[in-house]
Amino acid sequence: MIKLLLVEDDPNLCYIVQSGLQELIGGYDVCTAANGKEGLEAWEQHKPDIIISDIDMPEMDGFEMVKRIRETDGDTPILFASALTSPKDVRRGYGFGVNNYVKKPYVPDELDAHIHAILKMKSGEKSRSENGCLKIGHYTLEPAHATLRNDTNGKLQVLTQREAQILQLLAENKNEVVRREAILSRFWNTEDDFFASRSLDVFINKLRKHFESDADIEIKTVRGIGLMLVTG
Repeated sequence: MIKLLLVEDDPNLCYIVQSGLQELIGGYDVCTAANGKEGLEAWEQHKPDIIISDIDMPEMDGFEMVKRIRETDGDTPILFASALTSPKDVRRGYGFGVNNYVKKPYVPDELDAHIHAILKMKSGEKSRSENGCLKIGHYTLEPAHATLRNDTNGKLQVLTQREAQILQLLAENKNEVVRREAILSRFWNTEDDFFASRSLDVFINKLRKHFESDADIEIKTVRGIGLMLVTG
């Protein structure tokens, strides 16, 4: 069961989200806090697996809370769930160390998708090599330099930064479905935008071409859910 800290000053929303998460399959052990100050205390006491926090709150806002947590804890994933998703707010949050954003209003099922995507990415990082490379069949992806090397013939393909980022996310969760909404939220800061969705399709088609001669590697579209990197 995932231990989750929910920091939310709207008591009605807090109750709805807490109840909804606890009723999901697998369930959550949810503790709550009404502002950043209470959130800090709950984080120290309960040591949650993940923190979901509003930004605009009394006594201490989400930005300040994350800033203080990141002074000593760089590992616990933190997701901002807020109506404050302007580019300025997003940059500020990432600067303090938040891992992702979800825009209000949202439902527990949507939040659940984000949580599992973030936790999968966190566990996937442990399987990377020391230099940050990721193995995809007989290919090696080096995200820091946006390159994909065929280890069989030594051929090096240069990717765009966005291609490398998307492939990195899929590789960290290979043979697992990554929800489309989570990808759009992470790289386009949206979950339901026509142009962002079409842009994602373009990048996926480009990535597929890099593996078109290899029958053991496929980027599959799981209709209505998301994408999955399958390796033989």
